[in-house]
Amino acid sequence: MTPEEVLESEVKELEKDFLIAYKAKGMESSGDWGRSLETVVFGSSSGLSGSVKAFEYSQQLETGRKPGGYPPRDAIEDWIEEKGIAARIEGQISISSLAFLIARKIAREGWKREGYGGVELISEVATPQRMQSIIDKVGQSYAVLITSEVIKLFKDIEV
Repeated sequence: MTPEEVLESEVKELEKDFLIAYKAKGMESSGDWGRSLETVVFGSSSGLSGSVKAFEYSQQLETGRKPGGYPPRDAIEDWIEEKGIAARIEGQISISSLAFLIARKIAREGWKREGYGGVELISEVATPQRMQSIIDKVGQSYAVLITSEVIKLFKDIEV
């Protein structure tokens, strides 16, 4: 396998493991975050780079949200519907009113992941040890590639 193929394979495994952790922690609601995951691998003059892209709110799934500023109310309304809360509150409070109250509470107090399936969605999958392992595997594939090229050069010189 080429170094690019090794890196792409490893980053796809990260993506898969992010999705597994996301579901295992009970974080899946609409599934939009899981569907937003995208493997990106590219080469440049300085080497190879790979990442898993996802929605901007990924950091909040990792660490929670600090107080200040209102979160998007539309997203909260969608969450209320997806979690089946709308059916339970019917006739008591409107979805938009409940979404406003939730948004206001988040704006005042922030949102802590600890009570909702744990934190560290990203850091428990993309550990320093795993990142080093990926670097080592890509490096090994470069070493094989370079060794093959050197052997070929020596064979060309022998003729």
